[in-house]
Amino acid sequence: MSWQAPESSTHGYYAMTNGDRSRIRAADVDRDHVAGILGMAFGEGRLSRDEYDTRLEEALHARTYGELDLLLSDLPVARVAPASPVARPQDPLAGVNRLAIASIICGIAQFMIVPLAIPAIILGHKARSQIRRTGERGGGLALAGLLLGWLVAVVIILSIAVGLAATIGTHGGPVPSH
Repeated sequence: MSWQAPESSTHGYYAMTNGDRSRIRAADVDRDHVAGILGMAFGEGRLSRDEYDTRLEEALHARTYGELDLLLSDLPVARVAPASPVARPQDPLAGVNRLAIASIICGIAQFMIVPLAIPAIILGHKARSQIRRTGERGGGLALAGLLLGWLVAVVIILSIAVGLAATIGTHGGPVPSH
């Protein structure tokens, strides 16, 4: 087997002259990419929980592209592209549940716009459910949005109760008998 450096530096990875990629060693980023695809397939209902768990375990221990490609062979996705050894900036929100992000945004923004407590609670619950099902990141964000939403909701409910009690106490008390 002979290896050659790519002619163009834009590729950033090594190419094999005989075209057999199945024996090329996979990188951690390749295994992570396959894990993400498996999570999406599980979230879409293409894999059962057992299939997802088994394939995820195999993906995390796969050594070659051939092993990774086999895990995705019956899913509607392209083959795993070779990773570039050149360091690329990573998206810090990659793999984070979008509802969890929306929940924490609503949870923080509700201090300026009060009606956002209910969306923060609903989005937080939905995000936590999706995260348990798909294994995405963002559980802490969802929980924080959920707690902030409930905190403000409880404060609003208590404020209304205290206001009603004060109103009833000053205007609606029992009439004294003489």
